[in-house]
Amino acid sequence: MAGSPMRKVALRNLAAHKVRLVLTLLSVILGTAFIAGSFVFTDSLQRTFDGIFAGQAKGVDVRVEPKERQSLGVPNEVVDKVAATEGVRAVAPAVQGPVVVLKDGHAVQTGGAPSWGKSYLPPDRAIAEPEKFVDGVAPSRAGEVALNVGGADRAGLSPGGRAKILIPSHGIIDVTVTGVYEVPSDTGGFVGVLFSDEQARQLFTDGQHVGYIDVAAAQGVSDQELRDRVARELPEYKVMDGAQVIEDLKAQVGDALKFINYFLLAFGAIALLVGTFIIYNTFSMIVAQRLRELALLRAVGAGRGQVGWSVVSEAAVIGLLGSALGLACGVSLAFGLTALLNAFDLGLPTGSMQVQPRTVLAALGVGLVVTVASAYAPARRAAKIPPVQAMREEFATAGEGLRVRTAIGAVLAVAGVVLVVLGARHTGGNAALTVGIGAAALVFAVLFASPAMSRPVLSGLGVLVRPFGPTGRMARNNAIRNPRRTAATAFALTLGLMLVSLIAMLGSSAKASVGELVDKGVKADYVLAGPQMIGVPLGTAQAAKDVAGVQDVVSVRGVAMKVGDEQVFGTSPNGRLDQVLNYEIRSGAGTLGDNEILVSETEAGKRNWHAGDRVELTSLDNKKFSVTVSGIYKDTQLLGPLVVAPAMYNEVMPVAFRTDVLVLIEGVPGADPTAMRTDLEKATAPYVVVQVQDREEFKGTQGQQIDTTLAVLYGLLALAVVIAVLGIVNTLALSVVERRREIGMLRAVGMQRAQVRRAIYLESMLIAVFGALVGVLLGLGIGAGFLRTLQDLGLTTITIPWTQIVLMLVGSGVVGVLAALWPGVNAARTPPLAAIAEA
Repeated sequence: MAGSPMRKVALRNLAAHKVRLVLTLLSVILGTAFIAGSFVFTDSLQRTFDGIFAGQAKGVDVRVEPKERQSLGVPNEVVDKVAATEGVRAVAPAVQGPVVVLKDGHAVQTGGAPSWGKSYLPPDRAIAEPEKFVDGVAPSRAGEVALNVGGADRAGLSPGGRAKILIPSHGIIDVTVTGVYEVPSDTGGFVGVLFSDEQARQLFTDGQHVGYIDVAAAQGVSDQELRDRVARELPEYKVMDGAQVIEDLKAQVGDALKFINYFLLAFGAIALLVGTFIIYNTFSMIVAQRLRELALLRAVGAGRGQVGWSVVSEAAVIGLLGSALGLACGVSLAFGLTALLNAFDLGLPTGSMQVQPRTVLAALGVGLVVTVASAYAPARRAAKIPPVQAMREEFATAGEGLRVRTAIGAVLAVAGVVLVVLGARHTGGNAALTVGIGAAALVFAVLFASPAMSRPVLSGLGVLVRPFGPTGRMARNNAIRNPRRTAATAFALTLGLMLVSLIAMLGSSAKASVGELVDKGVKADYVLAGPQMIGVPLGTAQAAKDVAGVQDVVSVRGVAMKVGDEQVFGTSPNGRLDQVLNYEIRSGAGTLGDNEILVSETEAGKRNWHAGDRVELTSLDNKKFSVTVSGIYKDTQLLGPLVVAPAMYNEVMPVAFRTDVLVLIEGVPGADPTAMRTDLEKATAPYVVVQVQDREEFKGTQGQQIDTTLAVLYGLLALAVVIAVLGIVNTLALSVVERRREIGMLRAVGMQRAQVRRAIYLESMLIAVFGALVGVLLGLGIGAGFLRTLQDLGLTTITIPWTQIVLMLVGSGVVGVLAALWPGVNAARTPPLAAIAEA
């Protein structure tokens, strides 16, 4: 019962300061909303995909598929072997591959969802649950297809309709739609095309393999028993029962969703971290302003524990209330994010929102813990207040000296700089980790040392407010006189802009590196490019060769091989590579025979390979190739670590995935580039997804992809900046209350309301610019170190986006002024005599 009166004191104090309560709540709400929204969004997607996959494997007792997804598949003789296995009632081989539906000369857009073709097996041959047709009939011969409901709606097709299908690895075929079928959750962008089994095998296989085998068990044989029997016969393949098939499909999507979840949670954590400093600052100021009140409570018998408990109770109420509201906002955020992605037609399936118990516990627990932890230090200070001394003082002192804190900051700064420099001297994961640890040390260094830093930096920034005369000097002095508060307020903005500047530097350097790579490495006049998931369809290169004025056409394809147990992704050119690309042969020759490879310097050094060496490569189907290292070239991202001959590419790459990444075109000397481009566009027009670009346009396209990624990151980081701005508003509002008598005295001796407002605006602007300046410098330093660890990935050029940096600093000043509008107006309305008369 002893805590009951103090609980009432805490609750009444919260009710008496509603504006302060709302501003502090917002800090908690925004952070927890992001965390709750991340869980709800990914849980909802996972549940929707789970429903889709559960239907796909219904009726399947066992599935046999390759262990590597990009292997050639399952050989036909293995199909026969499985069919002859004891306990097998039936087998149903399946083949599939990517497709693009063309209607009226345009590709049917899927918004990023898969567009997939597969073989249709009639019910008497199928093992999985057959497709349910809502209109028309299934395809029965070559040239007939069926579309899923969503795909048919997007294409505007119905039974009897005519269309073209682009098979990236085959070409364009004319088809007639015979039917429309349902798939689970058919509201996303997925396009499913069913072909007759015979035509699907012609389009997606080499005639010797199938994609996978579905197996039905004979009566009296369990699926687990049959799985184990088949697995013993085929140890080199992945053999799963029906339940494992479903779990395997779920896991594939789950891995992608985990990345999205961790990605979103990281930004939620940043927002909460920023909010932590705001909550800490708020409660520090609250305790300072309530010294006399708390001392009076001690004088009338309240113990230290009770006083501290009252402050912690206020924090707990704010934490619980803010977390509950944040949870509700998080669900709304997930709805909004889903609606936004659907508006951009990203092709995600839709389903009901899932709020798991884990989401509720995480939101409430994190919000409560962060808020109470942030208020703990101020609560301890409140509990230690000597009653008589506190009742003699009107306001809190600036606190203890800054020597120890600054010394800790200096040590951390030295350690952080050393770690960042050491990490920047190398590349790879360990180097990036070293830079990351150094970055964390530098962030904590700023946290500890920023109060001491604020005085000289703000004195220097005083030049910004010098034109405002005495009002400007007063604003500067107000910002300097309580360095702890100023530093804590600015640090929230420092964190946000540190990340913004780091990401801006990463984007700027990535675009500069791509530009340099293309400028120095690409000699071709034109580049033919396609969508990332499809590439440039086969047939495009041949169409380009027939264009007048074209001298060289070189297709560049991606290929996966294994060296030992390690998978290596390389390149396979079809044409004279040296005519369209600049690359330097360091040893050996640049020629590429059928049983020869070219290797990058780094890869050769890693494997201890030399020009002329006989080495062994393995396909993803475990086929061994003995090849000769023809030459070793200087590292370039255009070629990757390995270049293999077209003959080897055709042996190891499954038919369904044989597409070109790029097609590089060089014109004959003296050819008219404009006329050649026009002719290229006409020649490649049937392959709707292909774009004809010159080098500058190609660089621009890569830059746009980088900008799109950066826009998402900036949008997520905006949350942290918003919370930081709320912190400035909160701090200034409490500061106005703290300085009420001072402001009243200034008003009494002639200071005008406009001057009071201006002083608050300028103080806020200085604090914001101070936080932004430190954040930008920190971000640029860490960014430079981090980028050096990525040089092996092609980020060889480090650039500073000066325009963005200047805009950020100017924008921070504007944000500071905007944040001070309400506190400034409130301060200007202070009644002079009433304020002076307050005890």
